[in-house]
Amino acid sequence: MKLRILWSLVFVLIAACGGRPEAVAPTPASSAAAQDQPAARAEPAPTPSAAQSAPASVASAPAAAPDPDAARIELAQADPGTDLISAAGFQSGVHFQRLSPTQPTSSGPDQVEVAEFFMYSCPHCYNFEPYIAQWLEGKPDYVSFVRVPTVWNPLVRMHAQAYYAAEALGKLDEMHTPFFREMHVNGNYLDSEDAIAQFFSRFGVDNKTFKEAYDSFSVHTKLQRADELTRRYRITGTPSVVVNGKYVTTASMTGSYEKLLELVDVLVAAEHAAQN
Repeated sequence: MKLRILWSLVFVLIAACGGRPEAVAPTPASSAAAQDQPAARAEPAPTPSAAQSAPASVASAPAAAPDPDAARIELAQADPGTDLISAAGFQSGVHFQRLSPTQPTSSGPDQVEVAEFFMYSCPHCYNFEPYIAQWLEGKPDYVSFVRVPTVWNPLVRMHAQAYYAAEALGKLDEMHTPFFREMHVNGNYLDSEDAIAQFFSRFGVDNKTFKEAYDSFSVHTKLQRADELTRRYRITGTPSVVVNGKYVTTASMTGSYEKLLELVDVLVAAEHAAQN
């Protein structure tokens, strides 16, 4: 009788707490299938955060997947030459670098400017010169080609000053290739102002005329401009080619001088298409 009263009290207490007796945990299965598929274990429910407590219709809405075609169209609209460059097999960041923002050029709005950054003392620039000369013979009329000598150190600056002095005297076309050859074939490094003056004398320029041009305000202004462009276009080596203040490329990026000029033609065509 006492035992029956005791059990009755136990069940009354359980009912009052709202609980129920826990099931006894089963003995783990010994089969491989049971070990591969462990039984789910009940975890305590986490306290909902503000984001989790949002209405189900909002919280479960899937994010819109990006549309690759829309992204490509947007890019092509921003830069109409993109498809033309890609179709030719060239990639930004691999074969050329895209300058952002595009830098201003010294050529007219209906011209596509191609600028070669070079050093007379650079053997790669000397080797590249015949390729540039051949390319210039067949370039389109809408292409404006300019050379920019770098001014990275005193000797290189001296050669750049000689370049602009020859230009001021109307002697550049006559002297440009021989200046390269004097250094890389004849071994005369033209490492002083006197040596450069003697070189100019071979082309009918007396010492007084040379000095006036070499030290002129216009030549020094162009030297400052060359230094500014070298920094603005982020030139780190020579020869480098910049197309329309927008694309920078080198033979090391394309693999050869021939491929470099092939890319230049594609970039020029892309820029011309964008202008029209």
